[in-house]
Amino acid sequence: MHVEDVWLRGSEGTVIHAWWLGREGSRGAILFCHGNAGNLSSWAPLATTLSNTLSQPILIFDYPGYGRSEGKPSEAGCYAAADAAYDWLVHSQGITPERITLFGESLGGGVATDLALRRSHRALVLAKTFTSIPDMARTRLLTSASASLVHNSFDNLSKIDRCPGPIFIAHGDHDRLIPLPQSQQLYQRAPEPKRFFLLKSCDHNDPYPPEFFTALAQFLK
Repeated sequence: MHVEDVWLRGSEGTVIHAWWLGREGSRGAILFCHGNAGNLSSWAPLATTLSNTLSQPILIFDYPGYGRSEGKPSEAGCYAAADAAYDWLVHSQGITPERITLFGESLGGGVATDLALRRSHRALVLAKTFTSIPDMARTRLLTSASASLVHNSFDNLSKIDRCPGPIFIAHGDHDRLIPLPQSQQLYQRAPEPKRFFLLKSCDHNDPYPPEFFTALAQFLK
């Protein structure tokens, strides 16, 4: 895999590290918002498969405090990093906003959904993501009071019905971290055109089956 280091700057001056997986002959790109654990290198195999399947270059970035990015993690910081990555695609690579596919996995689904609400794009892809962090707190800790302890909301459920453009949602039926019904709620709230893809027999960290990439490619076409 050939990658190019890209250094971005968030709205507050925070330096953000990204990888650019270039691909000649493509007029679009995928902006990849990764999950909570690890850093962008952890998602390199998935990013490579997506690039090969969809014949699109990919920009994947680390949130503040992750990997080689400066700063400390926060909801606002994640959104600012996504904005910086999006702007780099448009201004430095000359990619038309309507040709940018936003891909968010798990925590990254919250980042991608917020970006889709505010910026033009080709499609929004959410994989293994949640309705909101407070909902996750109630699910994991089994008490409604736990939601008040959560400082970051990433409220996807309140935003997704206002996201224009096609929406593709995928979730595993054996996901023990984020319950399947949360993605199903997002799908029900999402506007058309949309598609829900069930990752059969998949837990949260299991690899995606080949059928997922085929279904996503067909949906985007």
